[in-house]
Amino acid sequence: MEHAPENTAAATRRFADRFAALTGGATSVPFARFMEIALYDPEVGYYTARRQRVGRAEGTDFYTAASIGPVFGRLVAGAAAELLGGAAGEFTFVEIGAEPGVSVLDGVAHPFAAVRTLRCADALELSGPAVVFSNELFDARPFHRVHWLDGRWREIGVRLAEDGSLAYEDLPTPSPAVAAVLDRLPAAPAAGYTIDLPFEAADLMRRIASEPWHGLLLAFDYGRPWEYLAHDAPRGTARAYHRHRQSNDLLANPGEQDLTCHVCWEWLEVPLRDNGFERIRRESQEAFFLRRAPAVVQAIIQASPDPLSRERTQLKELLHPGLFGQKFEVLTAWRPPPPGAHP
Repeated sequence: MEHAPENTAAATRRFADRFAALTGGATSVPFARFMEIALYDPEVGYYTARRQRVGRAEGTDFYTAASIGPVFGRLVAGAAAELLGGAAGEFTFVEIGAEPGVSVLDGVAHPFAAVRTLRCADALELSGPAVVFSNELFDARPFHRVHWLDGRWREIGVRLAEDGSLAYEDLPTPSPAVAAVLDRLPAAPAAGYTIDLPFEAADLMRRIASEPWHGLLLAFDYGRPWEYLAHDAPRGTARAYHRHRQSNDLLANPGEQDLTCHVCWEWLEVPLRDNGFERIRRESQEAFFLRRAPAVVQAIIQASPDPLSRERTQLKELLHPGLFGQKFEVLTAWRPPPPGAHP
C-alpha cells in the first residue's frame, strides 16, 4: 500500500530534523551529501518513499520512456537481440534501477534466457552472460557542484538555517573528490560559472563494470561531453522535477522532488575501458532504435495503420527528435567472455 504524501510543511520539518541528525550539526555539507539524503535516505529519501513517482497519473513528478508503454520494452528487446547476433537465448537480461513493481520487459515477448530486475535497494550482483540495461539510472546519482567566484573555484554546500530552512553556503575547503579535479576545471571562466560534477554516476558505472559478468551494456540517459559541461553550460545542468514541473530550486521540497543533472559521458566510458569493455558507442535514442530495431519499428507501423493508435503514438514519442529521440542517448558496450566461458 502506498503512503499518502505529507503536506509540504510537515515533510520539510521532518527532513530538517533528519538532515540535522545525519550531518551532526555540521555548518554545511557538500551538495552531494544533501542530495544523497534527499533522494536515498531510508526515512526521508525521495526514491525510498512508497509512492508512485513516475508516469502521467495525478501526484507523479515525471515520466520516462519506460513509463510511456510497452513499445519501449519491445524496442529494447529487439535492439539487444540484434546486437547479440542470434545468441540472445544464452543471456540473462538484467534491469538496474527499475521503479517498484514494474520492469521494462513487462508483457513483452523476448528471446532472453531469463530476466532479473534490480531496484533501488537491491544488491548489485552480476555474473555470467548478461544484457545489463538501465534507463535514467546515472543522472539521478548525487553530484557535487562548484562555481567560479573571486578568481577561484568554490564548492557549493548546503546548510540548515536556524528556522529549519535549507540554504546554500560555499564550503571553506573543497571535498576530496572535488579537490582531485580542480586542475581539470577551466582556468578563467565567467564569474558565477557553475559545473555539476557527477562523480557518483562514474562510481556506479565502475561498480557495474567490475562485477564478474560479460556481454552487452545498454545505458539510456541524458548527458553531455565534458567539453560542453565545462564551457557551454554556465548555470550547470542540475534541475528538480515536482508534479511534472521543472525547476532550478534544488532545495525546495526536500525528499519530495527528484533531483538530477546531465551525466558526463566520458566519465562513464572510462570505467568500461578500464574493465575490458570494447565497442563502446554512444548515439541518440532515435538513431539507436532505427539502426538496431528496424524490424520492431516496421512491425508497429504495419500493425497500426492509424497514426494516432496507442502503439504508434508511443513510437513517435520515443523516436521524435523533439521528444525522447534526441534528448536521450544510448551508451552501448560489449565485454567478451573470459577464456573458456560460454557464450
